[in-house]
Amino acid sequence: MTTDTTGTVARDGESRPGGPADSPFIRACRRRPGPHTPVWFMRQAGRSLPEYREIRATVPMLESCRRPDLVTEITLQPVRRHGVDAAILFSDIVVPVAAAGVDLDIVPGTGPVVAEPIRTAADVRRIRPITREDVSYVDEAVRQLVAELGDTPLIGFAGAPFTLASYLVEGGPSRTHAKTKALMYGDPELWHALCGRLAEVTLAFLRVQIDAGVSAVQLFDSWAGALSEADYRRFVLPHSTAVLSGLVNAGVPRIHFGVGTAELLGAMGEAGADVVGVDWRTPLDVATGRIGPDRAVQGNLDPCVLLAPWPVVEAEVRRILEQGKVAPGHVFNLGHGVLPETDPEVLTRVVALVHELSSRRADQG
Repeated sequence: MTTDTTGTVARDGESRPGGPADSPFIRACRRRPGPHTPVWFMRQAGRSLPEYREIRATVPMLESCRRPDLVTEITLQPVRRHGVDAAILFSDIVVPVAAAGVDLDIVPGTGPVVAEPIRTAADVRRIRPITREDVSYVDEAVRQLVAELGDTPLIGFAGAPFTLASYLVEGGPSRTHAKTKALMYGDPELWHALCGRLAEVTLAFLRVQIDAGVSAVQLFDSWAGALSEADYRRFVLPHSTAVLSGLVNAGVPRIHFGVGTAELLGAMGEAGADVVGVDWRTPLDVATGRIGPDRAVQGNLDPCVLLAPWPVVEAEVRRILEQGKVAPGHVFNLGHGVLPETDPEVLTRVVALVHELSSRRADQG
């Protein structure tokens, strides 16, 4: 048994028609026409859903990420409720670094907190390589999900080296990334050693997901927007490239996303993405000009718009779809994650509206 170029199993070694490989989402990622513009939401399997909050009421975050039964159920919830065109694996960006031996916890209301922040080369050496066995729960969950999802593609994901490094150096979330930048500027050799190690861990984590059957992967560089383009190219781009180029023969679309990255969009595309995610600050037609014609775009409704009256939401969806027509491929999404206070019914209506407005008759191709 072999796996085709988008995670669809083919017993004869050939890519079969239909299935996730022929879904609107994968077609858009490949810059191919489809029946409608596909839509999914970052953090769609999360805090806005009452069924998610019910599960998480008694289960800590890291534990929920390590239980295949819960990962499967939570990942499927928005697919059932909203009819989105893709599922995204429920996990957290710190899961692989915890598996690599970093002592951390995800503290409610705070986020990842690292017991011993990275300061020295010895600290970097404590981050060990990971294997499939270290994250066997992820492998199991992906296989369960692929079986459950059928023709709906599953997106795997991981945190990019810069964002992971920021958590490990700061010891937790930071608004200024002051300690991160101090290490980056003050000890470039240690910085590159840290990011190189994290790139290896991230690449291994994504390969586990791909081998288990995900149809695409997204690399989140949530905090890269804190950098200038020059610093991004010097301190970050080589390591993100190591991850994304390491998957060039994996046969799945690679999405790269960051927040506040308007000036970095071209460089982020150069890292090896097939699709570049765009936050809400940059219109998609402008972003496409910066990214170039060889990559699709993903985005980019402001998550706060979902809290406005429906006519406002509808007008913004129409605007984004119109701007997305300039791109060679467009995956509709938010410009960041779903806010916890979002009404799930609004998300469901947005999916239906995107499908309705972008629907193409068969004779139009």
